[in-house]
Amino acid sequence: MSVTLIDMVFPGDANHHGTLFGGVGLAHLDKVAFLAAARHARRHTVTAGCERIDFAAPARIGEMVEATGRVVRVGRSSMGVEVELRAEAPVSGERRLCTRGVFNMVAPREAGQGDLPPVPVDDTAPEDGWLRAAEMVFPAWTNHYGTLYGGDALKLMGKAAFICATRRARAVMVMAASNRIDFSSPIREGDMVELASRATRLGRTSVTIEVELWAEGLLTGERRRSAAAEFVMVAVDEAGRPKTICSPATALETA
Repeated sequence: MSVTLIDMVFPGDANHHGTLFGGVGLAHLDKVAFLAAARHARRHTVTAGCERIDFAAPARIGEMVEATGRVVRVGRSSMGVEVELRAEAPVSGERRLCTRGVFNMVAPREAGQGDLPPVPVDDTAPEDGWLRAAEMVFPAWTNHYGTLYGGDALKLMGKAAFICATRRARAVMVMAASNRIDFSSPIREGDMVELASRATRLGRTSVTIEVELWAEGLLTGERRRSAAAEFVMVAVDEAGRPKTICSPATALETA
């Protein structure tokens, strides 16, 4: 199954041209290649190298970038992961392919382990209304217990709410409120996290977004819902005033 990472291009990720620095783009691609390969192998996995990486178009400050990786080739202990990075203009929705390539990943066999499973046959993402994006929990994000720091979990969920609301409204969105935030299970260092978000209510100027944060052990495949939240996002104009995104006749509640 493919793995997708969605992020924003902030000034700290850009070069002096105002576009995504190539090294940051490669880091996104290496991360999704690792997640896709480790999820497939359920073993310790490392990057062995990459084949030709083509940079076709820039991603600009303020745009969203979507990195996708999927396993396309499997050997006895190695995998080829096809990766793509696409940029998306938040308001217009215009998308373009920025970078494409193949990463070669290795999952060495340990005692008692056989060859890797074959290439997955069905790579179709579920059409259930949720926008899904993955991340990896590195040591810098963890507290003294070795679990994901609550502030970083909130940052991840807030970003997911922003991206989901922007795609739904195609407007400049800001966070107006968090209606609820519930933490139910710790997320450990080395876990993959999946952020699932969807719009549940659409008002004249606001969108209510439900976000679930799932943790997955890459070696075991065990999944658990670790947090859930609801955010209210508001559309604003250039002066920062609330902006109408739908008429009263089209305002709806989907929850």
